[in-house]
Amino acid sequence: MSDFIQTAQVTEAKQALDRLRTSMQASIKGKDDVIDQVIICLVAGGHLLIEDLPGVGKTTLAYALARSMDCPFSRIQFTSDLLPGDVTGVAIYDETAKEFVFKPGPIFASVVLADEINRATPKTQSALLEVMDRARVTVDGVAHAVGAPFMVFATQNPVDYEGTFPLPESQMDRFLMRLQMGYPQPADELEILRIARTSYDAIKLNAVITRADVLRLQALVAQVFVEDSVLDYILRIVTATRSEAEFKSGVSVRGGLALRTAAQARALVHGRDFVLPDDVVELVTPILSHRLSLARQTSDALEERRAIVTVLRRIVASLPLPT
Repeated sequence: MSDFIQTAQVTEAKQALDRLRTSMQASIKGKDDVIDQVIICLVAGGHLLIEDLPGVGKTTLAYALARSMDCPFSRIQFTSDLLPGDVTGVAIYDETAKEFVFKPGPIFASVVLADEINRATPKTQSALLEVMDRARVTVDGVAHAVGAPFMVFATQNPVDYEGTFPLPESQMDRFLMRLQMGYPQPADELEILRIARTSYDAIKLNAVITRADVLRLQALVAQVFVEDSVLDYILRIVTATRSEAEFKSGVSVRGGLALRTAAQARALVHGRDFVLPDDVVELVTPILSHRLSLARQTSDALEERRAIVTVLRRIVASLPLPT
C-alpha cells in the first residue's frame, strides 16, 4: 500500500461503497455498471448528466442514490418558463425586519435532480454554472454556500429536441461524467414488470451511508496514488484529442483533471489506494465524450455521440498502456 492511505481506511471505504451499491441495486435492476459509474461520480465530487430516452429509469436512479444516503434531496422539473430564481432562490423584503431576506431555492440540497435540463432557457441554465463550479449561489451580491456534499444529477432526452435549448459547451464541461442508461436485459425487464410499482415515489430505501461518510470518501479520493506513468498516459490521451481531425477542438485541461480524479475515485470504489491504467481506460468515454464535438455537422445527437465514442476508442486503442 502507498503512504497516502491506511489499509483500514481503504477497507472501510469499500465497505461503505458496497452498502451503497447494494441499496441502489434493490431499485435499479440489471444496471450494475451504471450504478458503479454513478458512485464513482459521487465520490469524485462531480456532477452527472444522464442522456437517454424517457422511461428507462433515469429519475429512479437519482432517487435511489439520494434515498440511500442520509442527505437532503430535491427535484427540479426544468421547463421553458422556469426562472433562475426558481432554481437558486430569491431575496424577499421582510416587512418585520425591514430588510431583504434570502429564501433558498431547491438547488440547496446534497443531491439535486435537474430533470430535462435542456428544456429550460439558456438564462436559467446559466444560473447553474456558479453553483456547479463553486457550490455557492450569489444573489444581490451576497454569496450563499449550498453545503457539501453537493451533486447535480441532470437528465435530458437526446432525441426529442423540439422546444429544447442545447446546453452550451461551458455548461457541459461542468459535468464530470455523461452516462447512458439503455434498455435492461429481457430477464431484468421481466423482473421490473413483476414489481407492483408505477412511480419512483413508491421506492422504500433506508439510508446506508451518512453525509459524513460521503465527505470522508471524497477526501480519500484525493489521496489515492497516481504514478507518473499513468499521468503521462492521461496526458497522451488528452493531447491526442487535440490533434484529431474528427474533432472540432480537443479536451481542455479541466477534462484531463477530471479523468485523473475519476480514475482515483474508481480505484477507491474497487478497494485500491492506487490507480491502474485500466481505471483510465474504463472512464475515457464517460468523462471525455461530452467535452468533444465533431468537426463535421450532424443533425442527429445520437449519431454524433456514437461517432465521438468510436474515435475515442480508436485513440485509446492506438496508445500503448503504461508498463
